[in-house]
Amino acid sequence: MVKLGNFFFRHRNYLFPFFYAMMFVPSPRVTTDYKIMLLLGFLVVLIGQGIRFTTIGLAYIVRGGRNRRIYADGLVTEGLFSHCRNPMYVGNILMILGMGILSNSYFYLLVMVPFFVFVYQAIVRAEENYLRGQYGDSFDEYCLHVNRWIPNFKGLGETLSGQKFDFKKMIYKEYNTTYVWICGAILVTLYNFYLIIGKEYYLENRLAFLGGFAIATLGYFTIRFFKKKEQRLKRLEKEKLA
Repeated sequence: MVKLGNFFFRHRNYLFPFFYAMMFVPSPRVTTDYKIMLLLGFLVVLIGQGIRFTTIGLAYIVRGGRNRRIYADGLVTEGLFSHCRNPMYVGNILMILGMGILSNSYFYLLVMVPFFVFVYQAIVRAEENYLRGQYGDSFDEYCLHVNRWIPNFKGLGETLSGQKFDFKKMIYKEYNTTYVWICGAILVTLYNFYLIIGKEYYLENRLAFLGGFAIATLGYFTIRFFKKKEQRLKRLEKEKLA
């Protein structure tokens, strides 16, 4: 499982595009009353995104890997990590589940969502193997008190109120993921209405869908512009001090 987790970790940047593409694989529809799936799907996606936002804003864990290998520059146990060992991954799973509901596809819900959970279970096992090797007893002690997947909500209010929330960090770290799922959600919603209602729905509402894409894209490039600008200013300041 550890070797498999390391493999998935090395190729993790392709996971979300792959799973999003699978939403459009031909499959029997779960229901023809798509509004139910639409509302439930967006609710689950937003809960997952909210978990990711909160995790990043409170105590983002620097575990992005190095040279496509698992790496961590410290054992983070504060913020949401004091309630669940993998809050970011819990958010990811909920987002994929929500997108699966939006897909209205039996294939996606019964095959792809369980496969996604399996992939992240493997990645977590590989990360835990690395962290145990790096931090030994400290990591084992942490594991004794904090669940791998199921959050412990006791003291959550104190965690949220007792730490400063960094909105800028949240936006700069998460704008790309947010943009991708919004575009995916718009596409899969349009796809389902096309299958269920027909192309007339698209023709009547195409401006609304295009407007959604335009707003999301404008927001994406605006945030990207300010992030890159801030990075350039920081580099210039370092060069002046050097």
